[in-house]
Amino acid sequence: MKINYYFIFTVFVITVSCAKKNDANMNDEYPVYLEDDLGLTYSPEKSTFKLWAPTAEKVDLIFYDKDLDSKETDRYPMKPIEKGVWEFVYDGDAKGIYYTYQVTVDDVEMQEVPGPYAKAVGTNGVRAQVVDLSETNPDEWDNDQGPELKNQVDAVIYELHVRDFSKHPESGMENKGKFIAFTEGNTTTKNGNPSGLNYIKDLGVTHLHILPFFDFASIDETLKDPNYNWGYDPLNYNVPEGSFSTDPSEGKVRIKEAKQMIKAIHDAGMGVVMDVVYNHTHSVDGMSFHETVPGYYYRYNKDGSLSDAAACGNETASEKPMMRKFIIESLKYWMTEYHIDGFRFDLMGIHDIETMNQISAELRKINPDVLLYGEGWKAGSSPLPDSVLALKANTKELKGIAAFSDDMRDGIKGSVFEVEEKGFVSGAEGLEESIKFGVVGSTKHEGVDYTAVNYSDSPWSDSPNKTVNYVSCHDNNTLFDRLNLSNGEEDSEEEILAMHKLALSMVITSQGITFLHAGSEMARTKDGVENSFESPDSINQIDWDRQVKYKELKEYMVNLLKVHNDHPVFRLHSQEEISKSIKFHLDEDNALVYEIDGSKIENEDWKKVIVIYNARKEPLEFDLPEGDWKVIAYKEKVDETGIETLSGSVGVENVSMMILVRE
Repeated sequence: MKINYYFIFTVFVITVSCAKKNDANMNDEYPVYLEDDLGLTYSPEKSTFKLWAPTAEKVDLIFYDKDLDSKETDRYPMKPIEKGVWEFVYDGDAKGIYYTYQVTVDDVEMQEVPGPYAKAVGTNGVRAQVVDLSETNPDEWDNDQGPELKNQVDAVIYELHVRDFSKHPESGMENKGKFIAFTEGNTTTKNGNPSGLNYIKDLGVTHLHILPFFDFASIDETLKDPNYNWGYDPLNYNVPEGSFSTDPSEGKVRIKEAKQMIKAIHDAGMGVVMDVVYNHTHSVDGMSFHETVPGYYYRYNKDGSLSDAAACGNETASEKPMMRKFIIESLKYWMTEYHIDGFRFDLMGIHDIETMNQISAELRKINPDVLLYGEGWKAGSSPLPDSVLALKANTKELKGIAAFSDDMRDGIKGSVFEVEEKGFVSGAEGLEESIKFGVVGSTKHEGVDYTAVNYSDSPWSDSPNKTVNYVSCHDNNTLFDRLNLSNGEEDSEEEILAMHKLALSMVITSQGITFLHAGSEMARTKDGVENSFESPDSINQIDWDRQVKYKELKEYMVNLLKVHNDHPVFRLHSQEEISKSIKFHLDEDNALVYEIDGSKIENEDWKKVIVIYNARKEPLEFDLPEGDWKVIAYKEKVDETGIETLSGSVGVENVSMMILVRE
């Protein structure tokens, strides 16, 4: 997530909130409703509406015949039933009706909202809608499922945005910027190059990580050609974003089209990871959380002001029972209704450890293979102590949840916040221990000097399954742009590309979960824009034709990913296995050599593997252990059957990687 104060499109009117309801001490007294039927339960015979609003004096359910710009047709008083829940039962078929809730607290009428549990909304998410979810399922939906994931380290994640995927004028896709662009088969650019899923399916990635596609606030869905935004400003958590649909006014359209996208990705052999943002909302006033139970769902400072560990104006209170319940039920809903295979948690370090572990336990009851990872940091101070938060430093306390390794990211290329700072691949000295730390998946290893690791003085992960290795993502500059910023004045494009290739090679050959920014395999650029969260499509769109100019890089990446996927030596399952199997031979002066013992690794043909990273400006000479060694990756070539066989001493050219094996 990029920290910004988003420009928010909203049709809400600011209202006066009840200050005394912001007293955090009152939250312990709020009743907890344990059933899973909040929101709308629909059938053709009746619709049951339930809203948790324990501080309300009155709750009205308001019906409309249109999604925008119409007067209410009916207003129904809801009845309090139990544990702070209000209920109204509508007899007959309510399908198609738009509705809102209006809560009165301390004689103040709060703003009308769709309610936290809304599952279908109209344009701009202003009003919820009654839909029959069974009518939103694509053909063969009952048989749809994602790929098997035996171990989280088997995942190769490819991160992209719905609009970036298809928006390029020459993408060859008709439904540009829409969910259903993913359903267009065998697409090619005007130049005849594969695009979209037709391109991605052959890369060797296992999961598509899709930036937020729940309903967010920063895009005006009434516009034919709306503005761009990444979407880290949640509005309605349980509804797909309307601007990605062909008709945002009709609730079931966006639902069906999101499902069609997911099914198309599954049919292409890949899983879907949903980027979720439960740590904050786009605002407080006007949000369903605040307008139904003011003061409950957010964290507050001692003086009654909103805390802001997200640097977006607020932070949610995952430790409170009904917020925790909401997050868990929301995630379960996306898994069961939309067949989501995994989740990436934005600013996961704002959430408490107990909630994250409950999430993991509950989601694995649905799918033991669910892929869970997140950002193990926050963007500001929080009222909760760091010891109880899901920060990177507390990863060992998380169960089956991985964290991103910024240690390796910045060790490879330099700090994301200091664009002229160099990293290991671009010539900086003294980063070998940070790279070694990445190689062992941020776990404990006797060969790593933790006093010299850039951000961590001890191993924060106890398993490679809980470490995400990456060098670039949607945040900050693309890898290609970043290397040009730090080295462009002194190095040629050929030299920059060598650094780029080495950086990606290090991610793919290190232990842990592999994460790649979409297009990095063809040197993706955003024309130097560091923070493209609201930049135009011309900056963010993927140019699929770059695969021609950067054909060598792309083919190298595909072949290296095949090696990664075929050989368990690059996907060790435990800290103990890493500690026993990996030995470092050389770690100085911008060079690193290590050996992996594959002799006891199940389903591995290679008994010994040597990996050499040479980031020097000159060749590296290294004396190989005794025996014949088959080179399977070097310079532009990757060949599992062997490029050549060497023994004795080996020379590795400047800024390159070599992999040698002994069978």
